[in-house]
Amino acid sequence: MNLLIVNDIVIEAKTMASDIPWKDYGIENVFTAFSARQAREVIQDNTVDILLCDIEMPEENGLSLIRWIQENNYDIDCILLTCHADFAYAQEGITLGCRDYVTLPARYEDIAASVSKVMLRRQQHQEEKRLQDYGKSWLAGQAESLSEQEEANAHRSPAEISESCVQYILAHISESELGVNDVAASVFLNPIYLNRIFKKEKGTSISQWIIKERMELASTLLLTTDRPAVEIAYRVGYNNYPYFSTVFKKYFGMTPSAYVKEKK
Repeated sequence: MNLLIVNDIVIEAKTMASDIPWKDYGIENVFTAFSARQAREVIQDNTVDILLCDIEMPEENGLSLIRWIQENNYDIDCILLTCHADFAYAQEGITLGCRDYVTLPARYEDIAASVSKVMLRRQQHQEEKRLQDYGKSWLAGQAESLSEQEEANAHRSPAEISESCVQYILAHISESELGVNDVAASVFLNPIYLNRIFKKEKGTSISQWIIKERMELASTLLLTTDRPAVEIAYRVGYNNYPYFSTVFKKYFGMTPSAYVKEKK
């Protein structure tokens, strides 16, 4: 981040710029100006993130400079420096949106700490803004994608939509969390509405279809491989073998072991 120090006492501005280890506080570049006029020129020619500005200067004071910054929509966080602990100054500074107020004389450590605090707050604000912008962009992209998919669905028959669901189920059959909501999301349709379409086309609900596909695949693997039933249960989306065995028995009328014994 870049810092601009504005003070009409040249030696104080230069010493503050050189003697404080600004890079240790995350400041990359330090500019100096000795009047409000010079400060405006620096701001117009460079990117300034934080302004450390003396209030009392001849011709034009620091508060006037800050008003100019706001009127011209510069994104600069301002910290005021003054030799007088006058609440009226602080109050006007706060009204103008100043981030902090330092009474001189002050230790360089305290001045640097004030800048560091404002810089951290600025970084957090920028990160929040980036996240908001990303969120808006993502939502816009989702809305556009959804709109395109809805338009595509408008030209697809219930049979085509149902077939897309079947293909999605087959591709994700090993995922234990696979359910109606996942399938509906894959075709950008409301789960209840999709279930109605699917049941009309396939004669059964999506959840029952998932069970059917899992059981049929489990049957094939049990009869054509030497893999243990526990592993097969996992491969068809069941992490709990007793539950898999219960569902299998309900579907085929016998346990996996009895099924293999009878079929083989």
